[in-house]
Amino acid sequence: MTDEVVRALWESGLMTWSNPAEAGGVEPTFAELIETWIELAWQDGSLGWIGIANLPSAAAAAAYLPDEGFAEVFTGHGNHTTVGGQFFPNGMGETVEGGYRITGAWNFGSGTGHSEYVAAGFIPTVDGEMALGEDGMPPLLVAIIPREEIVFADGWHVQGLKGTGSYDYNVSDLFVPASRTFPLFTRDPQRGSAAIYKMGLIPITAAGHAAWALGVAKSMIDDVTEIAATKVRMGDEASLANRASFQRGLSHHLSMWRAARLLVIDAFGTAEAEVAGGAEMSPELRADLRIAATYATEASREIVEWAHLAAGTSAIREGNRIERAFRDMYTGTQHVFIGERTYIDAARIRLGLTEDQFGF
Repeated sequence: MTDEVVRALWESGLMTWSNPAEAGGVEPTFAELIETWIELAWQDGSLGWIGIANLPSAAAAAAYLPDEGFAEVFTGHGNHTTVGGQFFPNGMGETVEGGYRITGAWNFGSGTGHSEYVAAGFIPTVDGEMALGEDGMPPLLVAIIPREEIVFADGWHVQGLKGTGSYDYNVSDLFVPASRTFPLFTRDPQRGSAAIYKMGLIPITAAGHAAWALGVAKSMIDDVTEIAATKVRMGDEASLANRASFQRGLSHHLSMWRAARLLVIDAFGTAEAEVAGGAEMSPELRADLRIAATYATEASREIVEWAHLAAGTSAIREGNRIERAFRDMYTGTQHVFIGERTYIDAARIRLGLTEDQFGF
């Protein structure tokens, strides 16, 4: 993102909007998050991706960091703190007095181009061996690291989502105090009373991916509808809008978009209400969220493909919004989080073949 856009995000209040109140946020509902992310992605795919990267990253750090770390990262900067990066545990952290010495390399650190702090998931070790929790699994943690301590490895030269600054980065034997770490899968917020903080990182990540895809798809529907009024394809006597095949395609894909949006709103609203009422995030609830996000993403990709084909040569010139949205969609939907594996894992829960899926 350019400095001008980043400044506008701060001036709009969006950069702190999803934070707990103690970090300057308003603690939005999932419905509010989803509609806001759809709008951002409608404006531009990279802008929307920043919305689903920086906003949840900062919200998670603000909600889950211990008091000392929160004071350092947020209060100490007047809550003017941007967080980006990769939460997947691609690092190892040797346990030492007061914290961890972390070594690792992370890919696709979305939003790190303008972030003061960078998230880095890691697995703690003791004397070089993975530490194990009471359940026999290693306790996966997230470190929040000042930008100046990060080594960035590339310039993010990619097909789409070019403005996200999703750089690869690494650290080597870097000391991070325990106060700037928190458990990856925690649902025990230190701050914030809204249900979203009691649901953990996976639901907010799923909602973000779904909303982003829906926003990009909506921009394609709107743009091809506008083009259709005046575009006359070679050999046609009337505009694209008068083609029966276009009319059928528009109605079908608009309905697909509306159905996918309603599914996402329903799934996340239902889970949010359950948690707000005191229920735990059951494996079934989490599975419903993951498959809703995956379905919305797949539906959006199909919509974008149809709109791109319908627009013809109007969609191929660089700088064209349809061309950019097409590239963004086919880049964003490569993300493993919304891969078809989520359908399989969710079905195994529904079929009683497993009680839960790790990372769900």
